[in-house]
Amino acid sequence: MAKVSGKIFDLKLFSKLMLFVQPFKGTYYFVLVTAILLSIFSTLTPYLLKVTIDDYIRLKDYEGMLLYIFFMLGTLFLEVIFQFLFVFYANWLGQKVIKNLRVDLFKKIIYFEMSYFDKTAVGRLVTRAVSDIETIASIFSQGLFMIIADLLKMVLVIVVMLYVDWRLSLIVFSILPIILYATRLFQKSMKSAFEEVRLHVANLNSFVQERLSGMKIVQIFHRENIEYYQFVAINEKHKKAWLKTVWFNSIFFPVAEISSSVTIGLLVWYGGFNIISDGDVSLGTIFLFIQMSQMLFRPLRQIADKFNTLQMGMVATERIFKIFDTKSSIENNGTISSNGLKGDIAFNQLHFSYVPGEQVLNGISLNIKAGETIAIVGATGAGKSTIINLLSRFYEYESGDITIDTISIKDFELNSLRKHIAVVLQDVFLFADSLFNNITLFNPNITRENVTIAAKKIGVHEFIESLPGGYDYNVKERGVMLSSGQRQLIAFLRAYITQPAILILDEATSSVDSYTEEIIQKAIDTLTQGKTSIVIAHRLATVKNADRIIVMHQGKIVEQGTHKELLSVADGFYTKLYEVQFTEVVPPV
Repeated sequence: MAKVSGKIFDLKLFSKLMLFVQPFKGTYYFVLVTAILLSIFSTLTPYLLKVTIDDYIRLKDYEGMLLYIFFMLGTLFLEVIFQFLFVFYANWLGQKVIKNLRVDLFKKIIYFEMSYFDKTAVGRLVTRAVSDIETIASIFSQGLFMIIADLLKMVLVIVVMLYVDWRLSLIVFSILPIILYATRLFQKSMKSAFEEVRLHVANLNSFVQERLSGMKIVQIFHRENIEYYQFVAINEKHKKAWLKTVWFNSIFFPVAEISSSVTIGLLVWYGGFNIISDGDVSLGTIFLFIQMSQMLFRPLRQIADKFNTLQMGMVATERIFKIFDTKSSIENNGTISSNGLKGDIAFNQLHFSYVPGEQVLNGISLNIKAGETIAIVGATGAGKSTIINLLSRFYEYESGDITIDTISIKDFELNSLRKHIAVVLQDVFLFADSLFNNITLFNPNITRENVTIAAKKIGVHEFIESLPGGYDYNVKERGVMLSSGQRQLIAFLRAYITQPAILILDEATSSVDSYTEEIIQKAIDTLTQGKTSIVIAHRLATVKNADRIIVMHQGKIVEQGTHKELLSVADGFYTKLYEVQFTEVVPPV
């Protein structure tokens, strides 16, 4: 857990948050004005009561008493009206701010390079984007403005008390340091506690998200009990973190209540003794000080409570702005549009590592002609998929360059570049939506007629029409209603419909049966016509017909040529791979 700073309120962090308030600064200032008026009206009521008792009730002036009662009712009515305006617009402001904050955060996240997601748990990002941002809304609805209103009320109360009777004021002020000291300790302790709470909330979300996503693995390997007890342990830590906040609350609030009761007792004792001794303290003054001592102490207790809310919001704000401050996006400084690409690709002395010091690509150089189909083969970890990740700019390479039509890919506008590169992965991801939306990905320029024509061309139309609802069939989360082969066919259609200049197939047939592989192979033949195609495969049967086969080993290109040319190399890397996959051991008779 990150070390908690000793600051009660991080002004620098809050100033960042205030940038999101700028579009609603009119509402912000209106809420501040209502907070000031609320403080005035709430302080005015007990003073009117003091005047009513001393000047009218004591003198038995019924008409004057009635007039001041109406004054108090009017003040109370205005207090209610401004209380409504204060609560409504403070919450309104909070929701408007977090709506924009959440949108900007999501925009920031979706432009991160893949290395960020390699190192960051999805559950933590979900916590930041949902619950942490919701907590920030409470800064405005229950924290900041409430504290401002309470502080203003306390200042006014102190001024009125000193104006009316300085002796009774000293009695109240003598107890005040105890409350202030207890409040200070409470605030520091709660900040630390809430840091811990947010940490365990993120851990809990991350754990649940991962186990639900990987439920099949959990059940295949009979890990139900193991995962259950792990969850119990994580939940126990979460409970203990929350109980720590409860412990601090249970200590602070009784201390505050006792201090308040002691103050009332001292006021009654001194004021009553003064009246009995024919002093100058009036009965109305005693009523005023009893009420105002509560108005002074209650805001202190509320400030401590609201400060909890404020600190939770500030902790959440700190976590959110850590994401905003993260420098992990692919630089999009290119200005060239990729329209009209031919598809000539060149990898020039390319070096790359996922982990510093552990090279994955060691000076790769490779030229691919427009319209050529090349296959990249090699053992796991040879760097095959890394090449396509760099070509699509999911990661930034360390040195060397990649060019398309002799132009560095860094000089292309990023979205324009990716629009002309279609990738079909081994693990096809489908959203919980209709097949049509999964194929078009909500591209308004692709019509249902376009999709139907494309589906017929690559041979998947009949399969789609056989499903309930056809193109409107909902595949559910991650496409679980379809087999792996069916998902692959949808991925091919999704790639084909965009008419890319460059097509990448990454292990696209490695997890399907022979029958589906035949259908997919026909789809591949249709897809690759007239396109620069890169096929990555473990299964060499799928790459025999490639124009050229590139063999990689430990981040380097060790061989290249046609299927026949590579097989003619005795004891070559490709020959060994081929023999491992296709040499049959004839059993003894």
